[in-house]
Amino acid sequence: MGKNKFHDGPGPSQRQLRVGELIRRSLSEVLARGDVHDPDLNRLSITVGEVRTSPDLRVATAYVLPLGGQGREDVLKLLARNKGELRRIISRKLALKFAPDLRFQLDETFDRMDDTRRMLQQDAVRRDLEE
Repeated sequence: MGKNKFHDGPGPSQRQLRVGELIRRSLSEVLARGDVHDPDLNRLSITVGEVRTSPDLRVATAYVLPLGGQGREDVLKLLARNKGELRRIISRKLALKFAPDLRFQLDETFDRMDDTRRMLQQDAVRRDLEE
């Protein structure tokens, strides 16, 4: 398997986790307040579930989901279109040595939780769990 640029060894360092969470909070706040000069983006309510950073903290991938899950592809396009401004705002707010390159992906955690819930409700699975 190829080396994953987001993991260096067994998992992310405490520093990566800390910076990722700071970026997640700042990004959530910026999007909630509509600080970006794009009315199309400001009209949307976007949840930032997690931000993962590369070991050198130069790349930050934000896992996002629009409220209600509608317009997922539009959200990614709008965020990508405004990533330069978002990067500048977050860099100023957090006073980071390097402003990370922001990338956006859909947060599929909720979809997986729904799939797991559905699976656990199946009769065959319930029987196996009760044994």
